[in-house]
Amino acid sequence: MGVLRLILTIVFIIVCTALTVLVLMQEGKSAGLGAISGVAETYWGKNKGRSMEGLLVKITTVLAVSFILLAAILNINAF
Repeated sequence: MGVLRLILTIVFIIVCTALTVLVLMQEGKSAGLGAISGVAETYWGKNKGRSMEGLLVKITTVLAVSFILLAAILNINAF
């Protein structure tokens, strides 16, 4: 049981680090004055989900869910 906990802790640290890096790599949601002039309605704004930024958002979501699940699993046997 101790080996499994050690492996899960190492995976948890890797997920935490990756999640931090991915969040810092993403752009902010406010686009400044570009949002006021309607830049978001262009071709690039509509297909944002298929771009690298969309991929970062999807990976961030998966890592966030993994973070929550690993934290819950590691906390089960904490007492």
